[in-house]
Amino acid sequence: MKVAILGVGTVGTAVANILLKNKSIIKARSGKEIVPVIGVVKNTTKARDTSLPLTDDLEAVLAREDIDIYVELMGGVAQTHGIVKRILAKGKPVVTANKALLAYHRYDLQAVAGGVAIGFEASVAGGIPIIKALREGLSANHIESIQGIMNGTSNYILTKMMHEKVSFAAVLKEAQELGYAEADPTFDVGGFDAAHKLLILASIAYGVHGDPEDILIEGIERISQEDIYFAKEFDYTIKLLGIAKRRGSQVELRVHPALVPSEKMIAKVDGVMNGISVIGDAVGETMYYGPGAGGNATASAVISDLIDIARDGQGSPMLGFKQPLEEASLSLMPKDEIETKYYLRMHVRDEKGVLAKIATILGECNISIDSFLQKPDLTSRKDVTLLFATHTCKESDAKKAIEAITHLDFVSDIPHMIRIEE
Repeated sequence: MKVAILGVGTVGTAVANILLKNKSIIKARSGKEIVPVIGVVKNTTKARDTSLPLTDDLEAVLAREDIDIYVELMGGVAQTHGIVKRILAKGKPVVTANKALLAYHRYDLQAVAGGVAIGFEASVAGGIPIIKALREGLSANHIESIQGIMNGTSNYILTKMMHEKVSFAAVLKEAQELGYAEADPTFDVGGFDAAHKLLILASIAYGVHGDPEDILIEGIERISQEDIYFAKEFDYTIKLLGIAKRRGSQVELRVHPALVPSEKMIAKVDGVMNGISVIGDAVGETMYYGPGAGGNATASAVISDLIDIARDGQGSPMLGFKQPLEEASLSLMPKDEIETKYYLRMHVRDEKGVLAKIATILGECNISIDSFLQKPDLTSRKDVTLLFATHTCKESDAKKAIEAITHLDFVSDIPHMIRIEE
C-alpha cells in the first residue's frame, strides 16, 4: 500500500520514519506492506531528518494513480478542505491530524466520503486512542459525559502555577522557551485548540452539530495565584477542561478553566500530558491518559489509522454511526442555558456594607452563596480580595451578576469567574 504524506514537518517526518523503522511489525498487524513513497513540502531545500523523497509539486502527487492512501498533515482549513474533498472524490482514503478542518467540516467530509475511509485518530489528544474508544470500544453505550484535558500547553502552565506559586506570565515565558508554547500562544491558552477537539468527540458521542463559535470557550489567561489560593483551601485543582454532557434532548459543550476536586482522576493529570474521562451508561467511567502532542505520539495515531484501513479496505462511517444516534436528534444547548457551580473573585475597597451589597446582587440574580473567603493581602494592593463559591445556577445569571457587580463604585476591576466541575 503506497502512501503519500502531504506536509512533512515534525509529525510527517515521524510518520515516514516509523513506517520504515517498524515495517515488519506493521506488516504483521495489517497484512500489507505500508510504504511511504513521496512527501509534499513547501520548501524542498530545508533539511529534514528522513529519507522519504520530497517534492513541492502538490498537484502532481494528487494526480498520481499509484498512490493508495493520502496522509494530510498540512494544517489549515479552507485550502485543505478542498484538497481532502478532491482526494475522497477519487475514492482514495485519507488520514488526517487536522483538528481545525474537522471542527468545521467533519459532516461535509463524511458526506463526500461515503464509503471511503477517513482516519482522524491523531486529531484529538495525540497518541491517546480516544477516537477508537468512542467509535468502537464504547459503541454500546449512551455517553453521559466527556471531560478532557486536551491541551498540553495549558495543562503544563496550570500545573506549574499550582505547584510552584508562579504567575501565568512567568510560566508562559518558560513554556515558550521550552518549545511547549508557540510565540503566539492564543490558540492553546485561549481554549480554541481544545474546543476543536471537543467538537470532534461530541460528534462521535452524540451526533451533535456545531462550530467553535457556537460553544462556550474561555482560556486560562486570567488565572492568578489568588484563584489557586482558593482552590487549595477547598481541595480543588484548576484544569482547562473540554466538557460535553447530555442534558435531556440537548448537549452542552464548553471549554474553560474549572475547579476540579483534587481526588478525581482527571485532576491528577499534570504537565504536558492529556487525560480524558468518558462516562457511559453501561460501562461507567473510563479514563484515557497519555501524550497529547509530539511527533512520535501523533505519528503513532496516524499509523494506527493506516493499519486499520489496510486491514479493512473501505472504512466504517467516519463518525461511527450509520443512522441518527437517538430517535429524536440531539441539539446543542445554548451557552447561556448551561448550569453549573461558580467561583467568583473580586477586588473591593475594605469598607462597611460591601459584602451585603454583593450578596444582594447575587440573590437578585438567583445565585446563592455556598462558601466565602476573604484572602489575606499578600501583595501591595490597597483593596481586599473576596472569594466566593456558589450553588448551581445558570450561565446567564452568573454573567448578569458579574455585569452588575462590575459597576459598583467600590469594585476596583472586573470580577473573575471560574466554573466548578464536581
